[in-house]
Amino acid sequence: MFKQSFLLPETFHVAAVQVGTVWTNPESPREIDSLATGNPTDIEKWLTDLSTEEKVALCNDNRVQTQVLYGEAILVTEVKGDWARIIIPSQPSKKDENGYPGWVPLYQLKEVKRDEWLRPETAAVTEKHVWLEDESGDKIIKLSYMTCLPVAKKEESRVAVHTPHGKGYLPREHIAIFPTDKGGKLGDGLSIIKAGEPYIGLDYLWGGMSSFGYDCSGFAYAMHKANGFQISRDASDQAMHGKEIPIDQLKPGDLLFFAYEEGKGRIHHVGFYYGDGKMLHSPMTGRGIEIVCLADTKYERELCIARRYWGREPE
Repeated sequence: MFKQSFLLPETFHVAAVQVGTVWTNPESPREIDSLATGNPTDIEKWLTDLSTEEKVALCNDNRVQTQVLYGEAILVTEVKGDWARIIIPSQPSKKDENGYPGWVPLYQLKEVKRDEWLRPETAAVTEKHVWLEDESGDKIIKLSYMTCLPVAKKEESRVAVHTPHGKGYLPREHIAIFPTDKGGKLGDGLSIIKAGEPYIGLDYLWGGMSSFGYDCSGFAYAMHKANGFQISRDASDQAMHGKEIPIDQLKPGDLLFFAYEEGKGRIHHVGFYYGDGKMLHSPMTGRGIEIVCLADTKYERELCIARRYWGREPE
């Protein structure tokens, strides 16, 4: 729930599906990925139906880059048939100074006008999943944690929000409302850890940025977002910013980075320092988010740097 630090043009697009998977190119999706490339999507069934080998191929075959949540702002830079090349300004990356790049089906996007879409207040989903409902209370879309939508009207038990499909409603007890221009209340290291604990056991997903499945850096990004901090999307970028922390001065909520060649090579993983020599992280395909001890493991040998983003005002 960080403040919007990026400028949006008068007209832009937003994601019009529960979770939009961002592909390396239009040829990246396979037939088995149709549940992730349609509109609507069914991310849960897609992930349930994929075998471990098919999930591994999302990474090894360089198919998936990242994901966007329902209503997330997107800038279209090119259209190629039914596909759009996009950048995501809310996900900083060295790949493009304006935001994370990739390709999505054009029909998963909705064009909006800035003055009509943005509102003084924004509602953020604070539970693992919440159903967006219509006026009569019927379920429309199952939304991910940290989905953020403009507030249209506050009612006693629910909040009306603007969505790519018109007005929808969210239950007040499962959202947090914050000033759009200021962002939500800043958390600390312990609140970052507390935000991540409910996802212990959630299966890893390469490129995952939702509570249907996170990768290691997506998990780090989302828990910082929940506490008011915008950080880079990828682990290698996350390791270049924030405050460097000596390994003997770690506190819960600090990010730990791991590199090949026993810490001397390329960074390939990130996790949260949990305290007492433990780490909270989303490890790899086939394993869920977990808390592990660092001592006498490959993680202890590959630990190369630690960074802290909490305890300071966002840049």
